[in-house]
Amino acid sequence: MTAPAIYLIYGLLAYLLGAIPFGFLIARARGVDIRTVGSGNIGATNVFRAVGKGWGALVFACDVLKGFIAASVLPALAGIFWASDGQEFLGLTCACLAVGGHNWPIYLKFKGGKGVAASVGALIGLAPKAAGVGLLTWALFFLATRYVSLASIAAAMVVGASVWFFYASQGMLLPAVLTVLCGLVIWRHKRNIQRLLAGTENRFEFRSRPERRPGEAG
Repeated sequence: MTAPAIYLIYGLLAYLLGAIPFGFLIARARGVDIRTVGSGNIGATNVFRAVGKGWGALVFACDVLKGFIAASVLPALAGIFWASDGQEFLGLTCACLAVGGHNWPIYLKFKGGKGVAASVGALIGLAPKAAGVGLLTWALFFLATRYVSLASIAAAMVVGASVWFFYASQGMLLPAVLTVLCGLVIWRHKRNIQRLLAGTENRFEFRSRPERRPGEAG
């Protein structure tokens, strides 16, 4: 199989995998249209708040998994049919397309989440050290502030810097692409940033069905 065919097939698979709206599907299975409650976001945070803790955790795990599969499993499968040194670039390509699919899913008229969980999965597959630093940063900011959005933004900023520290010696491509993904996560939180600056962002509450107010990250 030729390189263009590999990239076309596995890139499309990565996008379609990333576009699976687990938050929407799981909430709908519980009788809730997640797009009409809470923040309206299809991500794990809104499901956690509007549907239930366990269901939100399940959505997060599924979204992480699709990012990981795109970044690691699909390139490995491609390697069965395509023996090439370009598999690392294929992994980056599939990771980006999976995150793009999560953010702009074809199944929901291109209205998706913010790419945090899918990006975490991709990071685990491509840059596990940076992923660990990012998860630690997220946890610290979340516990200190209870702002999911602020924790996600802070983690993206730290990861964007740490990938250069951990992986620049292996070449510029990996840290450059991951920095762009981190920037995308921050950009997808632009409304949250506006609310944070205005002092109107909502803190996360540890309860299954909170008040339906304008939302945080998902």
